[in-house]
Amino acid sequence: MVKSEALTAAQCSSSSFLLPGYTTTQEGHGEDYKYGHQGSELRNKKPFCSWKCLIFTLQWPGGFCLSLNKETLCRIPQSVNNWTIHGLWPLRAQNCCKCWPMFRSDVQELEAELTEHWPSLLTVKSSFHFWREEWQKHGVCAACVEGLNSPLRYFHMCLKLRGQFDIHRLLEDAGITPSCERQYKAVEVHRVLVPHLGDKHEIQCVTDDKDREVWIQVKIRLSRNITLGCEHHEAADGGSGWNPSPGHPCPPQVPFYYFPIDHQQPRRPCG
Repeated sequence: MVKSEALTAAQCSSSSFLLPGYTTTQEGHGEDYKYGHQGSELRNKKPFCSWKCLIFTLQWPGGFCLSLNKETLCRIPQSVNNWTIHGLWPLRAQNCCKCWPMFRSDVQELEAELTEHWPSLLTVKSSFHFWREEWQKHGVCAACVEGLNSPLRYFHMCLKLRGQFDIHRLLEDAGITPSCERQYKAVEVHRVLVPHLGDKHEIQCVTDDKDREVWIQVKIRLSRNITLGCEHHEAADGGSGWNPSPGHPCPPQVPFYYFPIDHQQPRRPCG
């Protein structure tokens, strides 16, 4: 256990096992959010488990690297030739407990699969650092739901969703393959994905340094019980005013590129 993790565990030992919907005030007393916090800055905030929808995001390494400012930041492991997991985010989750540390032993049995399907694409961040960051930012917010209520269950569910939404195969079967020359329109991609991802999914692009729209990721909306679709009307930004995504919706009228993966030049796959 590193020092920072030890401090986190110690600081949170008195509050991290409270039932969902409860927190601890500065005096150390548990209070139920639904009754409000009289005299507290949290009085008008929602319970952390009041969110209704999740966003499961898959990213395309051939496009992701173009979203970074420095070429040296990006790497694509030789074993990565497919869509990878970016994260699973409750929408508009607030007041989440920051007191649930994650250790490598929590996901040891999944490490091989996570390394393949959820690798870090940053040279400055190890894959475990990436996983732990996603757990601390988003996993703890989702942990009030059965099936996501531990690091092991959260990451296992993400891997399960990754297998369920085999975007690469769906696109390939429809003749939509990575290319440096061919461009695609949003409508033709949506037509392929809607039967499998629902009509609430969003394809996202980034604009590269040559002003080309480049496909980077797909956001899939899920309901609280991890089923496809969610009718709750909220902005899909993954949190309260915080946007974890570097992309924007691919413009419907502007064709975009679906660049191939180049392990040697991850930010320059097409020169």
